[in-house]
Amino acid sequence: MDQKIELLAPGGDVNAIKAAIIAGADAVYCGLDTFNARNRAANISFEELVGIIRLAHQYQCEIFLTLNIVILENEFKTLAKLLSKLVNTTLDGVIVQDIGMFQLITQHFPTLAVHASTQLTTHNAGQLPFLKKLGAARVNLSRELNLREITAITASGREHGLTTEVFVHGSLCIAFSGLCYSTSATAGNSGNRGRCSQACREEYETTESGNNFPLNIKDNSAFFDLPALIEAGVHSFKVEGRIKGASYVHTVIDSFRKQIDGYLATGELLEDGERLYKVFNRDLTNAFLKGDLNQSMFIDNPRDNSKNYLKDKLTQNGSQSISVVQIHDAEQALQQEKSQIQASVDDKIQHLGIEKLPLTLVVTGQLGQPLTITVSTQDFVVGQTQLVDKTFSVHSRSLLTQSDDASIDNSAIEKRFKSLNNAEFNLKPIVTNDLPSGLSIPFKELTELKKHVLLQLNHGRPTLPVVELPKPVNYPKPDNVAPKLSILIADAADITLADSTDADIYFKLPDAYKRGCTQYVDFFTQNPRLIPWFPPVLIGKDFDVAISILEQAKPALIVTNNTGVAHRAYELGIKWIAGPFLNTTNSYALQAMQQNFDCYGAFISNEINKQQIKQIARPANFKMLYSIYHPILLMASRQCFFQQSVGCDKPRIDNGCMLSCDKSTTITNLKGDEFAIDKQQAGYPSIYNQHQFLNTEIIADLAHQFDNFMIDLTNIGAGDKPSPDKVALIKQFEQLLSGRTAAISTLNSLVKQSTVQQYHIGL
Repeated sequence: MDQKIELLAPGGDVNAIKAAIIAGADAVYCGLDTFNARNRAANISFEELVGIIRLAHQYQCEIFLTLNIVILENEFKTLAKLLSKLVNTTLDGVIVQDIGMFQLITQHFPTLAVHASTQLTTHNAGQLPFLKKLGAARVNLSRELNLREITAITASGREHGLTTEVFVHGSLCIAFSGLCYSTSATAGNSGNRGRCSQACREEYETTESGNNFPLNIKDNSAFFDLPALIEAGVHSFKVEGRIKGASYVHTVIDSFRKQIDGYLATGELLEDGERLYKVFNRDLTNAFLKGDLNQSMFIDNPRDNSKNYLKDKLTQNGSQSISVVQIHDAEQALQQEKSQIQASVDDKIQHLGIEKLPLTLVVTGQLGQPLTITVSTQDFVVGQTQLVDKTFSVHSRSLLTQSDDASIDNSAIEKRFKSLNNAEFNLKPIVTNDLPSGLSIPFKELTELKKHVLLQLNHGRPTLPVVELPKPVNYPKPDNVAPKLSILIADAADITLADSTDADIYFKLPDAYKRGCTQYVDFFTQNPRLIPWFPPVLIGKDFDVAISILEQAKPALIVTNNTGVAHRAYELGIKWIAGPFLNTTNSYALQAMQQNFDCYGAFISNEINKQQIKQIARPANFKMLYSIYHPILLMASRQCFFQQSVGCDKPRIDNGCMLSCDKSTTITNLKGDEFAIDKQQAGYPSIYNQHQFLNTEIIADLAHQFDNFMIDLTNIGAGDKPSPDKVALIKQFEQLLSGRTAAISTLNSLVKQSTVQQYHIGL
């Protein structure tokens, strides 16, 4: 089989990266101690990264750096400095979530290969041309997709020159990645900033169905699905685990390496996968991949399941009653085996060095001869584990002349060459013993000599200068008009609210449709005042129907939280506004969407605070919007939240569940915080905070910055709680926008449970 299959390993610290390399990974993804989505991992320093790249390349392994978080406005100068350093390494690519970072890299660092992170929630083929135009070379697909969906998206990727990457092993989020705000809204720890506190792994009060960890699902493993993924055309098989240690990484990568190589050589799966259960696991499932979303995906234990698996194996092997002694002996054997794995890995990686390379400069010359700098260091040869000595010389163009006033002495040489003591090289004291005093060449030639030395040290690649970012221009609102109110509804009965207001009215379209559904085409035609609002997740036929609605209804303006819909609207010449679930936190993202896709405006993320919002610069002729009243979504999932909370008669989700189910319940954590589980007809199961988001402060703080403030009147996420009178809410918000601050107290009385915490804490 000629198809190139990449095995992509996690690297949370130096030892884990070394373990991945020695186990046979084709590539490793790792993060620095900033700008990455695994703050809980040990992560590495820039100096360590340079050594890791060199080591990995010796073993024909690539290194990808995770920069997979949303970026704040005031971080772009620091980010540009980091990228200026990265672009002068031999790093093989960066993994990106933020749309503004795509813009920055494409414009200023085009030699860096960019991979779209799973945090971008890529789940339909329409998103691929959007990401391609932003500059992506590869896309990491959402973990919730099944094989049929992966195959279709991967085929579309080939048409757009994009490769796809799929998680094949490791922890699963129950929520759609990039759309989980559970710990952001409750504790200020955003998954979009790498600080997820894993609310899905928390213990809750025992539910009606008798579960204490109702959101905890098993780990993912496609160990026996590799042939199907290869057949689907997937390029990269990605293992999760940047907070896992070296023994875990080595065991999993070595197991997958043998499985992949064995299958490619023989057409058969030769490995039994038993070793995967001897390192950390929460038991394993391939249910998302198979499209079989059933109750067995959950496990009421978020901790290591190795011992429990061992007990199950003892039972399966014929023991009707297992004695305490048998269990103890088996557990001791397992622990001993884990210790042996650790010792074996430590032994294998101890000789792998990432230290800076020694660099020696010897400066020589005589009157009437060129100045010569002889450079000695070490280098690597691909496929050889030992570094080799490397020596070369560079010579000045001018000949040395006598000059006591401007002689080339040791201090002058050290001043010019001290920058060679950097992340890659350890510059030894420069040797000038054989350079007579009183000799000179033009000092600018010393700078030229340094450039020649750098060029050879960098294998012929010129050093690129540091990029200095210009400050984005902040264009004022036209005529500085007061912000307008807009309303989000999801029930056709609420169209009558239009009679009491001149606000823009968005109509929220569902997440799911019957195949060939056309009812919304007529609906929007008959109600031209309604502005279609497209949801963030649209998979398979649901995306096809959503696009059909867009193409047939041809609205003048839409709001979309899905980049696939955004791209099609751009192609059709339909004005579009980026919805709040596109996680827009900086002006570079606004520029990217406007310049590449004629974006008309964007909602600014509700995750950021007043000061972070204030710093965002508005592009010319661009609308800025913000939601001031809405239920706080904590997470949405393709899996069912009712199976482990109140129970469900259906053992698995079937085709009718999405379209017909409309349940609601609550779960309560051990702190006594209650959360609403809400499932609307044709919507994904979702969990909401007990408080509504109500931000009246922003009107006084930042009204000059926004064109539109939105209120959500959909009733979604309210559960059994009574909703405030909608007409009364509209009236009070309109009064507030007109400057009547007395409306604040009335709104606080109408909305019984509200919070504005995110506006204060931010990211």
